Amino acid sequence: MERFIDVPGGRLCVVDEGDGPPVVLLHAGIVDLRAWDALVPHLVAAGHRAVRYDARGWGRSATDDVDYSNRADVVAVLDGLGIGRAVLVGNSRGGQIAFDTAIEFPDRVAAVVGVGAGLGGFEGDLTPDELAALEEMDRLEEAESKNADAIAEINVRIWVEGLGQPAGRTPPWIAAQVREATRLLSEPGHVFGRPIRLDPPAATRLADLRCPVLAIAGALDISDVAETARHLQEHAPDARAMILPEAAHMIGMEQPAELADLITGFLEPLRPWA
Repeated sequence: MERFIDVPGGRLCVVDEGDGPPVVLLHAGIVDLRAWDALVPHLVAAGHRAVRYDARGWGRSATDDVDYSNRADVVAVLDGLGIGRAVLVGNSRGGQIAFDTAIEFPDRVAAVVGVGAGLGGFEGDLTPDELAALEEMDRLEEAESKNADAIAEINVRIWVEGLGQPAGRTPPWIAAQVREATRLLSEPGHVFGRPIRLDPPAATRLADLRCPVLAIAGALDISDVAETARHLQEHAPDARAMILPEAAHMIGMEQPAELADLITGFLEPLRPWA
């Protein structure tokens, strides 16, 4: 169920559950693989093999201070588990990695589900309040002496509750898990390595994104996330967008059963893949 896969300059912690067509889950930048814990049982019950792993420098995965490719790490996980083709489900940063991987390694990706996903090279419009909040987040994260508690709280306010939403809108365990993960990421000397960006970026190569895409965004999220989903629907060859009215950024934690239904319904016509 749990194992470690060696990659050049690092080691990835992987959890593998269930049987059936494989789905690989890529977490957001403010959490680790535990963010998918509530979703996985639904995918397994629907007859899928659910694989999740900590990205380099997150959770129990480790990296040296080296250049590396997140796309190659996805393929290393597939190879390490004997998976030929998989569906990639990525939240936020993990969504950007999923789209990049589908472009660079199209034979290994059967479909992509973006969940509040980013898209390399695409920048949407932000409201003044959103811009101010993100600038404050950047200032805290780039400070020479980091205030881990302040970083944790602004991440909860933006990505868990949603800007302008009441505190406590989501179950307390979600905020607690995000606070814990972001504090660990803010520790002095934490090593992330140096990710190699896809070049040219995905936004300029959407014609190469040939697999089916479902781009899901929450209406309570930062506004450019829904804009990204709609951009994919308009410009990728086989993509559709879905906006959930009562969700923010961490949809897999907020609404795991609903997200599982969307994923499994989208994937049913594609079965089987391997």
